[in-house]
Amino acid sequence: MNFPKFIVYTDGGARGNPGPAASAAIIKDSAGIVREKCGKYLGETTNNVAEYQGVILALQRLKETVSAGERFQTSVDFFLDSELVVKQLNGLFQVKNDSLRELVLKVRELETGFNKISYQHISRKKNVEADKLVNQILDKGENYG
Repeated sequence: MNFPKFIVYTDGGARGNPGPAASAAIIKDSAGIVREKCGKYLGETTNNVAEYQGVILALQRLKETVSAGERFQTSVDFFLDSELVVKQLNGLFQVKNDSLRELVLKVRELETGFNKISYQHISRKKNVEADKLVNQILDKGENYG
């Protein structure tokens, strides 16, 4: 039996930091085919919160679409252009900010049930699709997908 593997590109941004913010996720299957694009307008918050919200949004969508029976065999590879978030989620940096600590706990809660989840840092140039979606959401001030 073939169990799913997903490649997820997430991004978040705030204009003004803090300022109007949004997060986005591009979820692809192992063949690189886009399975879902989603994004959320967050209102006034910081860039780091928006970055975490992109990861949370993707994990929520994956939990909705992957059955509980398949989830334990499913791996998810996240790619983010936020070095801070990647290092915090990989346990390399401490999370000192209380609001970010709450978001890390939410991520950890959503990770449960999946076989393997990895977080990798990439350059903004390699995260163009998610970055573009964040800016579209910010321009319109409304959720996507």
